Amino acid sequence: MLHKVKVQTGEHAQMIDITSQVQSIIRQEKVEAGMALVYCPHTTGAITINENADPDVVHDILMRLEEMYPWNHSGDRHGEGNSAAHLKSSTIGASQLIPIADGRLLLGTWQGIYFCEFDGPRQRYFYVKVQKD
Repeated sequence: MLHKVKVQTGEHAQMIDITSQVQSIIRQEKVEAGMALVYCPHTTGAITINENADPDVVHDILMRLEEMYPWNHSGDRHGEGNSAAHLKSSTIGASQLIPIADGRLLLGTWQGIYFCEFDGPRQRYFYVKVQKD
């Protein structure tokens, strides 16, 4: 079954830990083994897996992305002025595929799943598709 999950972002750029929401869907679907696909349908948002124990990691990721893709660039031609957000989204990626074992996401000790906002704040969505083995 495909699940559509709403996310309200509150910052221009932020990473929101959605691990518990995805795990909740797995419990709801009663999946013991399989795969979970987490997908972002927005061209200025993304899905990633990274450390969720130390909030400084999220800070540093967002800071470094801003250094790589500054918001204002004299060469940008896109009329909406958010080319940096599109570049960040393409760099991080639109989806993650996570194995499920024993009814749980097979993530490392310090890993979490993040919805990444690069052009907020906005009301966003992500999708979760669970496939049983």
